[in-house]
Amino acid sequence: MPDLDRLKAMSERFSPVEISADLSALPEGERRALARLVEAAKIMDSLFLRQVWAGNETLLLDLLRDGTPLGKARLDHFLLNKGPWSRLDHNESFIAGVPSKPAGAGFYPADSTREEVEAWLRALPPGEASEARGFFSLIRRAPGGAFVVVPYSLEYQGELALCAGLIREAAALTDEPTLGAFLEKRAQALLDDDYYASDLAWMEIEGAIEPTIGPYEVYEDEWFNAKAAFEAFIAVRDMEETRKLGRLGAELQEIENHLPIDSRYRNPKIGAMAPIRVVNLVFASGDGNRGVQTAAFNLPNDERVIREKGAKRVMLRNVQQAKFDRVLAPIAAVVLSPDDGRRVCFEAFFTHTVLHELMHGLGPHRAVVDGEEISVRQALSDAYSAIEEAKADISGLFALGHLADKGVLDRGLEESVYHTFLASAFRSIRFGVNEAHGRGVAVQLNFLLDCGAFEVAADGTFRVNRAGIRDGVRTLAHEILTIEAEGNRAGARELLGRLGVIRPEVGRMLDRLKSIPVDVAPDFVTARLLAADYGPRRPGE
Repeated sequence: MPDLDRLKAMSERFSPVEISADLSALPEGERRALARLVEAAKIMDSLFLRQVWAGNETLLLDLLRDGTPLGKARLDHFLLNKGPWSRLDHNESFIAGVPSKPAGAGFYPADSTREEVEAWLRALPPGEASEARGFFSLIRRAPGGAFVVVPYSLEYQGELALCAGLIREAAALTDEPTLGAFLEKRAQALLDDDYYASDLAWMEIEGAIEPTIGPYEVYEDEWFNAKAAFEAFIAVRDMEETRKLGRLGAELQEIENHLPIDSRYRNPKIGAMAPIRVVNLVFASGDGNRGVQTAAFNLPNDERVIREKGAKRVMLRNVQQAKFDRVLAPIAAVVLSPDDGRRVCFEAFFTHTVLHELMHGLGPHRAVVDGEEISVRQALSDAYSAIEEAKADISGLFALGHLADKGVLDRGLEESVYHTFLASAFRSIRFGVNEAHGRGVAVQLNFLLDCGAFEVAADGTFRVNRAGIRDGVRTLAHEILTIEAEGNRAGARELLGRLGVIRPEVGRMLDRLKSIPVDVAPDFVTARLLAADYGPRRPGE
């Protein structure tokens, strides 16, 4: 196990950074509502710990009792990773006596195997199978040993009741009607596992406060990518930047119509709404704050909501700026040739992140497998998350080129984005190829190197082949989109197995980046100030 010096070095890969947001324009009632939402969001941390591993809570209590310098270092790293496994080191444990990180997390019985659960799921009647595969249920063993389905609202009822109460308090404090409507519906959803109405209401939120709280992403479920983990992002909207990006939402059908894929796989009518929100983060928790920090997200995952209203893309601008300043800019100075390095800029990084999130909502979402139409997520199973992240990246580059051709985006921005993406690929691959984003980036980097769109110079630096980059992007986008459209699980696994690796020339460059932080460790200063000013037990409130 790592000693004190090693643990400190592991933690120092995350650069401490203050994350703050300007609340000066918020009325008193809205600030109080925001403070309640931060309190509710903190509950997501304890829920997520249980979802990652059933032993996390007991281990946390043991760590809290160890006041030695090594004990404190272990506690810090445990809280950073939300468990005793280092997410940057292929989930290697850093605390003695713990098992390997369970691929099924805490969503399935600890004594079960994936094959055992999969066989049970296949044998269920359609209605029961749908419930068992749902986002908001766990699989447990009954006293006799048989598998049973347990809804989140029952498994986590104590924490969820407390969270729902705080969210309802926030709803009573806000004067913004769409925010209040969402909060009331989300509080109820936490208690009955029916998130559809609150997801619809979340799509329609207006005003300054932008809360995302509940079970969403499925990355922790490495068996089936089926079970949603609890998380929260409490943010305030950047009105000016949101207005600037609003024009991109109007281009989604045009992008869909020109995707590099057989026309029968394109959606002739995408969701009616595709709001883009640029926000500054106030507080994040649960799956939204473990290891590498989220820079943007695209939700909800409910396909019914996506068909009706599209999906909302939320850009965490202050987090992205911190990542660019502390990590990406220093990486670019080492990885790229001097000429390419001069083209790296925050606007290109931010715009590609926006397009990445937009592309999650485009492309195939349903596939016919063995005569049955199912979701792409279900069809690709464990390969889905990495393939979907790669799709969003590479088709985002394709979309940017298409929008530049139309004059919607500046041609100079297209030039910058390829160089910025190349540098950012090294930023993401350092997250580890066991993680969906890192593995998806490895696929893209190796593919574009193989086809000559990216090149390695004699001194080991990397550069963009401007003559070949567009063709390389289009070819890979076509391959990944076709895999999703056909629900080709074998093709997805083959692609990930062949290209989702760190090759020698990339590994040598990664060795040169060891002194540069891998990501940021946020200090939520605005949330701390809110707690001091508007805590739930503030006298006279």
